[in-house]
Amino acid sequence: MKVLWLVSITIPAAAAACGLDAREIGGGWLTGALEAVRTAPDAPELTVCSVDARVQGLTTGSAGGVTFALLPDGSAEGFAALLNALHPDLVHIWGTEYAAARAMQQAAGALPVLVGIQGVMTDCARHLNDGVPQTCLHSCAIQRAIDRVVPGGLLDLSQDRFDTLAASERAVLQNARFVTGRTYFDRRAVAELAPDALYYPCNETLRPEFYEPPVWRPRTFGQAPVLLLSQGNYPLKNLHTVLQALPTLLERWPGLVLRVAGWPPLDKGPLLRPVIRWMFPYQTWCARLVRQLGLEGHVEYTGPLNAAAMRQAYLEADLFVLPSYSENSPNSLGEAMLLGLPCVASRAGGIPDMMRDGAEGRIYGEPGDAAALAGTAAAVLSLPDQGAALGAAARTRALATHDATKNAADLIGIYRRILSKEDGV
Repeated sequence: MKVLWLVSITIPAAAAACGLDAREIGGGWLTGALEAVRTAPDAPELTVCSVDARVQGLTTGSAGGVTFALLPDGSAEGFAALLNALHPDLVHIWGTEYAAARAMQQAAGALPVLVGIQGVMTDCARHLNDGVPQTCLHSCAIQRAIDRVVPGGLLDLSQDRFDTLAASERAVLQNARFVTGRTYFDRRAVAELAPDALYYPCNETLRPEFYEPPVWRPRTFGQAPVLLLSQGNYPLKNLHTVLQALPTLLERWPGLVLRVAGWPPLDKGPLLRPVIRWMFPYQTWCARLVRQLGLEGHVEYTGPLNAAAMRQAYLEADLFVLPSYSENSPNSLGEAMLLGLPCVASRAGGIPDMMRDGAEGRIYGEPGDAAALAGTAAAVLSLPDQGAALGAAARTRALATHDATKNAADLIGIYRRILSKEDGV
């Protein structure tokens, strides 16, 4: 069985095999999934393809029994040539929203194509800027002209980009015959956008660094618990509601700190500061909230973190907070659960499918409800065991959900079922 994967990024193994620098990037879970499938007893013959502007033409390499193929653009013609050269039995497209996904789907023609849902971009676009003041949502011609030269964080342009991604997702799903997902939330999206497609459930494998001990242990935090947010650089991730919840928590724990993984608001000195604030309205508003709510000294940015550093950030926190307005099966929540860190999350998207409220973590309700978030976080921090029992149950659940061996076997089984169906078996 020959299977071609299309992925939206060049994973480090592909870069190394094709003679490129292996950049520190997101998508480490793809490396985990690839390793599990590659080493399965009945592993298919795999080719992993991605679009990378650093190559001039089709560039291939191999490592560990896997072929890697890089193309300079995501054209249907380029994918058709690759498919004609490889003759795969099945194409698996990981993710629905990028333009190359639709191009590959078109190039595949009659070949069976399995579409794997990651986020549900239609929902992400719908909720992208929830809770943000209207004054932050509209840019002027001068801002857009600056953005064309030096990209900023203009929210109306961001909305346009997400709307485009959502349209790409709709086109891919409307033409899909086979779809794989893992939550009630994404299954409902498939039922709406691809009512005739066959849906195959399959859980995700996460980055390998998060499976092994040491795991999280409660500590005596006294008046200074640490809350961890995995990112907060755009409104969908809802840093603003966490900031609005902090004053209530600080009344109880005056030394509390919120750590946000990622870059702090950009600052290039007093000369450029007014322009930067103008070009990054969400970051500017969040910084204003910090000042207005008296949160100086209570919000820290870690800078970008690789897997090892992110793992350490989880282990050093007392509570993981996931307040997003839209998620399908967030990897950050899965990683926190794998490490046994107590979690508080919104009731957005597929989150309730990943974590049972009251047994494996706490779900506080609507993403923008700062009072509910504060109350639920306080309840976990006040537990006699500081959430250790919740964390232990979460780890047990996550080890089952993200079991690499089982998930690889399930995925290979899906491939075989699709090919059997195509062959009329």
